Amino acid sequence: MTIKNFTLVGFIATCCITSLSAQSFDIYISDAGNFNLPPWQILKFDQNGENGQVFISEHLSWPQDIFFVESENTVLVTNLNTGTISKFHATTGEFIEEFATNIGGPTRMELGPDSLLYVLQWVGNGKVRRYKLDGSFMDEFTATGVGTSIGLDWDAVGNLYVSSYNGKYVRKFSPTGADLGNFISTNLAGPTNIWFADNGDLMVVDYNGSAVKRFDSNGNFMGVFITGLPQGEGVDFMPNGDIVIGSGGTSSVRVYDASGAFVNDLVPAGTLGLLTPNAVVFRPTAPSDAPEVAQDFNFVTPSIGNQFRVSNPQVFGAALTCEVFDTSGMFVGKINFADNATWDASNLGNGVYFIAAKLADGRMVRQKVVVQQ
Repeated sequence: MTIKNFTLVGFIATCCITSLSAQSFDIYISDAGNFNLPPWQILKFDQNGENGQVFISEHLSWPQDIFFVESENTVLVTNLNTGTISKFHATTGEFIEEFATNIGGPTRMELGPDSLLYVLQWVGNGKVRRYKLDGSFMDEFTATGVGTSIGLDWDAVGNLYVSSYNGKYVRKFSPTGADLGNFISTNLAGPTNIWFADNGDLMVVDYNGSAVKRFDSNGNFMGVFITGLPQGEGVDFMPNGDIVIGSGGTSSVRVYDASGAFVNDLVPAGTLGLLTPNAVVFRPTAPSDAPEVAQDFNFVTPSIGNQFRVSNPQVFGAALTCEVFDTSGMFVGKINFADNATWDASNLGNGVYFIAAKLADGRMVRQKVVVQQ
């Protein structure tokens, strides 16, 4: 994949990431509790899985996913029972208002390449919904529904993939939402999260299969990547490239290395009453005096690898320049995508980095990528 030169327009490290002397990110975990019955909670830990606290415990009803809107310092939580996406203060966890309502059991949500929030529906017509970040409903992106949908990601050319838990498949849609049929129809017992590896393989967390499974770019089953993961759901990546996944079967949050080997429990079983982790989200820690915070926005593909490209250069106007920071906030370098369509990150160490840029409309945006050699 290739990336166009973004002149790294001073993504202000102090706005989004802490200094070396401070904690660089926090970990947020959605706890589905007894599924359709409480207790439900959103937990918060430091990057070592320590200093835990109950961040949100009210106004939840079978929470499913967590999404931070950094530009206004708020956090969104999907609630399957009530069909709502609730908005909370990102610092205090205090409930603010309903971001969106009348959704058919919202589960996963992700910012798309068009800067809209894509939301999956567990029930109802199963179509993928799109919202502006102010909560305005845009449309149903897909004409075809995916029942019990609970995982989504985009490939290098902008095709959208959605997993169906009960259907035991992953469906593919074009960049315009056209139905391209089932991408995977076999070797799955109950898929949840999905993500693309650096070589284009699709990784699928199989909740009922107690595994993470690998499929090639044509949807062919390539084998089991992670074993012994009961009720896996909720995924994010450590700065060194390790994979962090919730395990409902053990009521813990586990760490696996890049080869799929188990490392340790980042959050041990039952910590702070943890029962059923179903979303794991890392958030860079920002100082309280930050003048602005960049919005999370997917503009680079893939999200894991060492060769990256800009997926939607049209939103940047004439200037296609970006800046790269590590998780400590240290400036790593600039990318000029106007000169070279691909960013070669093979000179960097494995780990998490943030690419920051400025859109044509003046908004600061950032994207987290995992460099993996």
